[in-house]
Amino acid sequence: MIVTSTAWAQTPSDNQHALIGPPQLHALPVTAPTLVEAYGPDPLQIGELRLPAGPGPFPVVMVIHGGCWTKGYETLAGTAPLASALTDKGVATWNIEYRQVGDTRGGWPGTFQDWGAALDHLRVLARTQPLDLKHVVTVGHSAGAHAALWLAARPRLPADSEVRGADPLKVSAAVAIDGPGDLRTLYGFDKDICGRPIFVNLFGGAPDAQAGRYRQANPIEWLPLAVPQFMVASVVLEPSAAQAYAAAAQSAGDKATVITLENAGHFNMLSPADPTWAPVEAAILAAAKAEQ
Repeated sequence: MIVTSTAWAQTPSDNQHALIGPPQLHALPVTAPTLVEAYGPDPLQIGELRLPAGPGPFPVVMVIHGGCWTKGYETLAGTAPLASALTDKGVATWNIEYRQVGDTRGGWPGTFQDWGAALDHLRVLARTQPLDLKHVVTVGHSAGAHAALWLAARPRLPADSEVRGADPLKVSAAVAIDGPGDLRTLYGFDKDICGRPIFVNLFGGAPDAQAGRYRQANPIEWLPLAVPQFMVASVVLEPSAAQAYAAAAQSAGDKATVITLENAGHFNMLSPADPTWAPVEAAILAAAKAEQ
């Protein structure tokens, strides 16, 4: 059974607040990171660790921003308010930057390798910081939602995959905020969503020319992921696509929950001051604090 929650509804007649975008997100107040640390040699391979008050150890939420997988759309500044809000609720957050298409060695395989390296770097951080690596939740928005699910799937990739890594850190749950769990649903529509072709540049070719790369990158191809998955459906991840992914996950034996935000702005749900944030935050905290 698929659990669907309609968390917030809005019609043109009761539009209570304006839609926001990255500039408005970047202007929101944030807490200073506990530390900013590199997980690789490239200047973009960094992350912001925020720790809540108290001795810990704390569950960890790894936060991955979106931006059409492409340089110039978004940075970790857009997810810093989200990370700050979650830290205030008692979880550690690891808000990462990574190389995208247009950055040196971004795209395939660099973008995927960065996601994996940033996650695995939590082992290094846990040597000196009070982190509970048995409770690690990946949370991503838009293209970052794809990353969140893909990181949960990464241990299932072939051992010789150039994007898997030798010893992938396993996550305990994944939360995909308005982004795809099945890349096939966006084939041919990436230009409409992002304003330019994305996947050909991300994978170095069309699906028929780079079938292996597309398959390795597509979370739905690796079900079951053996962890709970939360799909926040709205603009990019339409409810029908979220339901289809959840159905596939549950058929494979996974727990999958769909949270539908009707007529919500794609970026509003990242603002802790926006009413659409409440159900998203609740799902993340439930995943982070769940008993294993």
